[in-house]
Amino acid sequence: MSEEKKIVRTEVDRLIEEFLEYLEIEKNNSPLTIRNYKHYLGRFSDWLKSNYPKIEPASFDLEIIKKYRVFLSRFTAKNGTSLSRITQSYHVIALRAFLKFLIKNDYRTLAPEKIELPKLESRSLKFLTTEQVERLLGQPEISKPQGLRDKAILEMLFSTGLRVSELVRVNRDKIDLNRREFGVIGKGGRARVVFLSSSAAEWIGKYLASRADKWDPLFIRIIKNPDITEDGKRLRLTPRSIQRIVKKYVRKAKIPVDISPHGLRHSFATDLLIAGADIRSVQELLGHKNISTTQIYTHVTNKQLRDVHEAFHGKGK
Repeated sequence: MSEEKKIVRTEVDRLIEEFLEYLEIEKNNSPLTIRNYKHYLGRFSDWLKSNYPKIEPASFDLEIIKKYRVFLSRFTAKNGTSLSRITQSYHVIALRAFLKFLIKNDYRTLAPEKIELPKLESRSLKFLTTEQVERLLGQPEISKPQGLRDKAILEMLFSTGLRVSELVRVNRDKIDLNRREFGVIGKGGRARVVFLSSSAAEWIGKYLASRADKWDPLFIRIIKNPDITEDGKRLRLTPRSIQRIVKKYVRKAKIPVDISPHGLRHSFATDLLIAGADIRSVQELLGHKNISTTQIYTHVTNKQLRDVHEAFHGKGK
């Protein structure tokens, strides 16, 4: 192999690897979070190799970061797509977290607070009305194995507000259908109890009763020859599979909102708040570390303020 084609491992690469290990061991971040940081920082490292091959963190300055952000802004993938503003922001967030780690470990480098995050357009919160949820839940053909499974998935998503990454990790033996509850480990290794509605518990029970296997994963792919695998681990549905399932039934229900599994999480939260649940309880049910994250729902769900506006606005003339 020629010298030019050898993979060069730089000091920055070594420090990125240390940072990823820190996220895994000290911060107890999820594999998905670590994978994302690895992707974003890997792009930064590759850009450095092309433009500043010998650079070390002590030489990072705002001019270099500015050039990198111009690169992100103009980046075009092989399929012709560019990076959205939010994706560019994720790259910068990852870089700032990496610099913060370096400073914490006594490496000289650019202060992360000097790097400003891109200003983003405010995004509207996507959630379904009660009528739209009912339409969505009524779409799967429950007479078929796949439809029965999908019905249980949709019911569970709306009933619990689970993140899709949490949903796919659930094992059947962890769910107590009589008490209608189970435990999950969410972001940052935070444990919480999740509750099922009577409807969700009923459909999960029917789905499990239809399965002849005793495999651990709660939700698995439907295959013709289930004896080809030993324990069902390879059949566990992935987050991408769940996303496709939700999109399928949103289209089938002709719902004019582009809803993802996370949109059903939003729908779960707004449904609770509109009904009068206090925001602290909703924070616990969603597994949010900070209440500020939960507060994004209040501007669309504060029924009391909405009613005040409806009753009194424009009537003081």
